[in-house]
Amino acid sequence: MSRSGADLALLLLAGFRKMADQGSVELSKLGYDDVRPVHDFALHSILSGADSASELGRAMSITKQAAANTISLLEDRGYVAREPDPTDKRRIRLSVTEHGKTMLREGEAVFERLREQWEEQAGVDAVAALQETLRNFVGPDAIQVNVPGWDARDPES
Repeated sequence: MSRSGADLALLLLAGFRKMADQGSVELSKLGYDDVRPVHDFALHSILSGADSASELGRAMSITKQAAANTISLLEDRGYVAREPDPTDKRRIRLSVTEHGKTMLREGEAVFERLREQWEEQAGVDAVAALQETLRNFVGPDAIQVNVPGWDARDPES
């Protein structure tokens, strides 16, 4: 067994990919065949206050153009709505629709079931220890993609 840092990084990435891919499959079975992990990040960022393409781009460490494309896609699929700002009619604000909120709730339930599968495979204590170890490495606060510094590439960190 290799003990290299690169192997550890690849295993962490593979673990994320496996869970994210399984989550996408399960969400597809629930009728959300158009949802990808990046959409979850975008919706959570919008719920946390990123209510424009510029703000969403900063929150997700992507360009304003990429954020605008994501917003258009989410709007076309009914997960996001654009509404005039009540205080500034020139500004359009983003909000997550009820359909989007329902998908997020169902997604959370999917990931709870995936965690339970991992616990069945590796044991409850092993998964809890893995989560605690990762929390110790990344810090005590939950990882949030909507705060500066969540991504090392974030210029505001």
